[in-house]
Amino acid sequence: METETGKLQAVIVDDEEPARAVLREYLAAHPEVEIAAECADGFEAVKAVHDLRPDLLFLDVQMPKLSGLEVLELLDDERPAVIFTTAHDRYAVQAFEVHAVDYLLKPFGPERLAAALARAQERMARGESLASGDIPRLRAGPGRPLERIVVRDGSRIHVLPVERIDWIEARDDTVRIKAGAAEHLKAQTLSELATLLDPACFVRIHRSYLLRIDRLARLELYAKDSHVAFLADGTRLPVSRSGYARLKELL
Repeated sequence: METETGKLQAVIVDDEEPARAVLREYLAAHPEVEIAAECADGFEAVKAVHDLRPDLLFLDVQMPKLSGLEVLELLDDERPAVIFTTAHDRYAVQAFEVHAVDYLLKPFGPERLAAALARAQERMARGESLASGDIPRLRAGPGRPLERIVVRDGSRIHVLPVERIDWIEARDDTVRIKAGAAEHLKAQTLSELATLLDPACFVRIHRSYLLRIDRLARLELYAKDSHVAFLADGTRLPVSRSGYARLKELL
């Protein structure tokens, strides 16, 4: 939020120090903006936004540990206005899907940054919310299935590679993700996840269950139109008639 002096608080997130230095230099020409924090990775970014509640987030897209898009997914209702700063133009469509104020393609100059700030200030003058809207669950890249799922559990962040996931259960508007001995809850629907994961690896076997196909040990008939899936670890999951048809196509 704005400081007592009326300045906009900003957080810079980029894993490269030279990129952060460029932003610091350009923002020095804008006394209306105060840099509240700098972050070198996505984990630091989530904590900084949670603690500081800034107005603006200058966010790189491709970073180790967590991508910029994954950072936004983890922020929930804490999201500030976002100005993406990236060397990759292929994420532009996704950036505007999350209602980013602007998308600065590196290398950009001070004039381009000034235009982005002006756009943010115009929104504020019109009384529009600068916060990002609902965050669609984003793929690893345009047209690519998810390679990992990020889950926030209080102050902890878990990054789950999809190859570790055994199955996923629907629980109203959340899902329970089973990965070995660990279980994680995530605010997302099963239908949404099913569209983002690789259909060659994950199959919707029931309205409430999504199964990683290589965890299946055998199928047994349970009733006239239903089966039971036995997993390699002994877990049993229900299989509906439509789920059985999907399994047969893959097996």
